[in-house]
Amino acid sequence: MTPPPFTLSKSEAIFAEAQRLIPGGVNSPVRAYKAVGGVPPHLVRGEGPLVWDEDGNEYVDLVGSYGPLILGHGNAEVREALHAAVDSGTTFGAPTRGELEMARTITERVPGCEMVRLVNSGTEATMSAARLARAATGRPKILKFEGCYHGHGDSFLVSAGSGALTLGAPDSPGVTKATAANSLVAVYNDLDSVKAVFDEHGSDIAAVFVEPVAGNMGTIPPEAGFLEGLRAHCDVSGALLVYDEVMTGFRVAKGGFQDLSDVRCDLITLGKVIGGGLPVGAYGGRSDLMMQVAPAGPMYQAGTLSGNPLAVAAGRKTLEILGRHGIYEQLEYAGSTLQKGLMRVAHEHGRAISVGRVGSMICPYFSAAVPRNLTEVTATDREAWVRFFNVMLRSGILLPPSPYEAIFLSVTHTQPVLDRILEAADLAFREIRSTAE
Repeated sequence: MTPPPFTLSKSEAIFAEAQRLIPGGVNSPVRAYKAVGGVPPHLVRGEGPLVWDEDGNEYVDLVGSYGPLILGHGNAEVREALHAAVDSGTTFGAPTRGELEMARTITERVPGCEMVRLVNSGTEATMSAARLARAATGRPKILKFEGCYHGHGDSFLVSAGSGALTLGAPDSPGVTKATAANSLVAVYNDLDSVKAVFDEHGSDIAAVFVEPVAGNMGTIPPEAGFLEGLRAHCDVSGALLVYDEVMTGFRVAKGGFQDLSDVRCDLITLGKVIGGGLPVGAYGGRSDLMMQVAPAGPMYQAGTLSGNPLAVAAGRKTLEILGRHGIYEQLEYAGSTLQKGLMRVAHEHGRAISVGRVGSMICPYFSAAVPRNLTEVTATDREAWVRFFNVMLRSGILLPPSPYEAIFLSVTHTQPVLDRILEAADLAFREIRSTAE
């Protein structure tokens, strides 16, 4: 049976109306498809590795809601836990046993995380961790890295990655000069640039914020010695080392990135996976630091819906499943198979690409080698990537609509699904080759 012609007519109508009522027609900038052209498919349903849009088009989903859906869409056990939570009450503004169980799981699995505070988003987690770092050290400045995105808090919208980078607006109006002056920027994977910043500002730096895997420039692993160097600079200067594991936490390993590295941080931020698809965030770390958070200490931070019972229920069940034998081996297999397959298919069509990957986080780059930093990311062939994206979309493969976003795989991306992705990639590279000729 021949599938119907690909169309987005219903999505086009919805998007046209949405642009009258919602800025840009979307509630998060990268969803607007400005980087790739056309209209974003408006999704209505997901199941396992698949999603469907308003026009009935079926896609293999490689966005995964930008990270949370490590078990795929509509996991039966997560849904059951959510139904039970809904039947008991959606929010109380009071402590619940579930919050304690979530905190216990996080602190048991994440190395060095002795206490944790639940919040409502990754942005809220990083904002709170920055405030705590300043409170604990009495220092004003935060050091971050070009192209790394830590949410839309004012302190972090300086040389930001991901959506800000995609839209060509790495610095945002509305961020005051005073705030920007306290945000220092170095080059990812470049310890010389870090040393230069510490040489000038070391006594004023409260914390170094880093994505241990740079997931807002695609997927860029830290080079050997980079995180060790950050740890050493922090130890000498008295600054805190903060890992932003909103993406990598419980994604790349059972205990997050620190399961893959001997370099320990002082504070950590989490999100995405720990909510199982619902809004959630967390920050945690050494108990002497976390005991400075109100009401235990003087640093104030609060949230009406923090520890929301629905998010906690979905997150607890997700973490429970991820603790079972063989889950991360499945994810590693999916990531490795897709990485090798994309490079093989591209090579067959005379195209040199590189594929950054850590576990089930993966990003194809139209470049000869995986970029090391923002400068190298922005030098990749963006025009070829846009062609690749649009052929994949028409072939039923939903990629993140930005060359600077990671692909997130799930345990439901099994071999037949991976084969389907690679068949579409073969078509895409064939079309790119014919266009070039």
